[in-house]
Amino acid sequence: MAVAVLVAIGLQIALPSDLGMQPHWLMPVLEGLILVALVVANPGRIVRRSQALRIVTLMLVAAISIANAWSLVLLLNALLEGKHSVGQAGPLLLSGASIWGTNVIVFGFWYWEFDRGGPAGRAAGLRPHPDLMFPQQVNPDMASHDWEPEFFDYLYTSFTNAAAFSPTDTMPLSRWAKMLFLVQSGISLVTAAIVVARVANILH
Repeated sequence: MAVAVLVAIGLQIALPSDLGMQPHWLMPVLEGLILVALVVANPGRIVRRSQALRIVTLMLVAAISIANAWSLVLLLNALLEGKHSVGQAGPLLLSGASIWGTNVIVFGFWYWEFDRGGPAGRAAGLRPHPDLMFPQQVNPDMASHDWEPEFFDYLYTSFTNAAAFSPTDTMPLSRWAKMLFLVQSGISLVTAAIVVARVANILH
């Protein structure tokens, strides 16, 4: 989880300064400070139920989400206005890939944080019914009896949903999960379609 946050922060820093919140360093620094607080409070697997810790985690995910959404808005606006910063195919592809990749990480966090009450809730077994149905839960003979999804499983689910624009092997069951899948697929589709179309126009 910490590695994914660092990757997201790195992708934000790699974006051109005019495609991020100003000052450009503010959101990465804020996210880094929240991450340090989380690691210090719970350096291992998150199994301790703490309302304060959960709020801090949600603040971190929300900060990354807001920063990435703002970058996407600025990118789309720059494309529509034909600004020079996105007038070349290479930088445009890199900017689009950075926003798309951050989007994958962000939604992986949302799935991880809300499925059956979050990591601490899953560890405590508070909710018997999952919000996301993984293949190992459908076919228990294919995994150990105590199998539980970890952060990477949610990150993989987020990637496949963003790449295929629809669920693949993991199915959303609750309404909030279906809504998140819908929003993520829509964002991914818009980002890919507009960026690829613009690149094709530049190359042509």
